[in-house]
Amino acid sequence: MIAWTDRHCRHFHRQLSRRARLYTEMITTGALIHGPRERLLAFDPVEHPVAIQLGGCDPADLARCARMAERAGYDEINLNCGCPSERVQRGAFGACLMAEPALVADCVRAMRDAVSVPVTVKHRIGLDRNEDYGFVRDFVGELTLAGCELFIVHARNAWLKGLNPKENRDIPPLRYEVVRRLVRDFPDRRFVLNGGIRSHDEALRLLEEPAPGALAGVMLGREAYGNPWMLVEVDTLYFGQAPTVGSREPVVDAMRAYVRREAAAGTEPRAIIRHMLGLFNGLPGARRWRRMLSDPAALAREGERIIDTALETLARPREPAAAAL
Repeated sequence: MIAWTDRHCRHFHRQLSRRARLYTEMITTGALIHGPRERLLAFDPVEHPVAIQLGGCDPADLARCARMAERAGYDEINLNCGCPSERVQRGAFGACLMAEPALVADCVRAMRDAVSVPVTVKHRIGLDRNEDYGFVRDFVGELTLAGCELFIVHARNAWLKGLNPKENRDIPPLRYEVVRRLVRDFPDRRFVLNGGIRSHDEALRLLEEPAPGALAGVMLGREAYGNPWMLVEVDTLYFGQAPTVGSREPVVDAMRAYVRREAAAGTEPRAIIRHMLGLFNGLPGARRWRRMLSDPAALAREGERIIDTALETLARPREPAAAAL
């Protein structure tokens, strides 16, 4: 979710659910050590519970960055072993790390020794066209010995050659049964299922397999980004609590105030508003809402006021088409 789940996106999503755990986009160790550290680590306290996802392969660098993240207040440190992009491969991290389980185990040990918050790993179920279950079983086994207690498993292989990241999210087949086998083989570890989940009905069904409570949870990525209103059901369906909001209006009010506050600090309104495009998906006028909020000229002209302009457009009934003469 690089360039998607930044701090503005997470602030928006937190308006929809109090309980969903939010994850940052992947941040590389090099960027944290040599780049704008404070900006990269920044988040609003309202985002809790929030986890930082790190990309890297050097145990000492990962331990150093994990300490930075803990000091910044993050609730979890997650190591990315699932991203298949060529750029990430050139940095020798992401999904290609699955081929080096001993190195990943050293990274996990180093981070666990450095921080007191949980250290977790996100990974795929295999590399390229190798669908041997033993590969991912041994990977998880090595990390279990290193003390990793929670695994977020994208239930597809990562094809490191021949597919781009988008194709890697669709073409390698989903194999949920592999995650179920991991649950059975490692009963003292927790597993979160990721990949291809499009609805709460599907997520809840998967949580019942192989047995109720066997999975620690599910992770939603692009579906939740594209259809953010689905997050409003999380607190009720998964935690048995009242929803955070009952309508979209309080969300818009909260984000309007947030955009105004951030704009006063120098943030371009577009950097925040772009995450709100899907808020009204499925409702009449949603297309007009998206078009208005993504119009560069209108954004430059109106700034944060564009939210109210788009709301007026959303509420305005569509004029009937002119009759042909």
